[in-house]
Amino acid sequence: MRFGFTADQRELAVAVREILTSELTPEVRASGAEASGRRGPVWKALSEAGVFGLLVPEEHGGLGLNELDSVLVLEELGLAAAPGPVAETAFVCAPLLSDRPGFADGAVAAVAAEAGGYLPDADVADVLIVLEGEQARVIAAGGELTGQPTVDPSRPLFTLPAASGEPLDGGAALRDRAVLASAAQLVGASQHLLDAAVEYAKTRKQFGREIGSFQALKHQLADLMLDVEFARPLVYRAAYSLAEGKSTASRDVSAAKVNAAQAAEHAARTAIQVHGAIGYTDELDLQYWLKRVWWLVPSWGDAIAHRARVAAAVIDAGATMRTP
Repeated sequence: MRFGFTADQRELAVAVREILTSELTPEVRASGAEASGRRGPVWKALSEAGVFGLLVPEEHGGLGLNELDSVLVLEELGLAAAPGPVAETAFVCAPLLSDRPGFADGAVAAVAAEAGGYLPDADVADVLIVLEGEQARVIAAGGELTGQPTVDPSRPLFTLPAASGEPLDGGAALRDRAVLASAAQLVGASQHLLDAAVEYAKTRKQFGREIGSFQALKHQLADLMLDVEFARPLVYRAAYSLAEGKSTASRDVSAAKVNAAQAAEHAARTAIQVHGAIGYTDELDLQYWLKRVWWLVPSWGDAIAHRARVAAAVIDAGATMRTP
């Protein structure tokens, strides 16, 4: 059995990383151009590369790939703290909206986890989706929106008045893809925070020595590396379960979210501690990844909700095995 990613899957992730590295420059971040419009150079480049058609069937103009093919791309989005609803549009909603014009070419979707919940980036969305339990409704964009406070300015939040909408099949699968997307991005963001902390520890000096040479700091960073490395395969397993339609998919995405969120919170704390007082400032680019982590951790369910989901799945499986 093969447990590694194929060359094509890795090359796709590398291509997305190159786009994000070249287009999402510090100047673009600082200018707020991408955050305010969310259809700036990054969005355009990803669209031209076919990212928004990854999970769209070929008959609708997409590439016809699955969650396992694209999970490394989701990780790259977290690694770059990419602004805007890229994951929601390309990975969460596109499979259900693929027969609508434009969704293989970068039309924007916003999705709320519950009726009356927050809709990230709804101000630039072409389609709004609201989940109500396992059911989903499609609401036409253009209605009255109310802005809400957000920890991440590149992901503004909105609410909208109660509105009727068109029923949409596949709400449960959409929710699981959303949980997977948040978990994969958290792993990517955690990796960036770890890398940033290690690099800073190599250059920052105290008492005439690089702080990275201090044993206590080495242990902190090693512990963080283990958290990230243990969370990553759970995300990959969840992607596999979704792609293969496994009965354990919901359990697996919840397990991935719990561990990815734990690793990300650890990464945020450690990165701030290693950077010292400067880690709290808006002048340091570290802020973009810290804010993204704090935005993603509660998104699509916190650790309590997902631990309960995993526990229920394990108990149900155990009861089934004991049934004569």
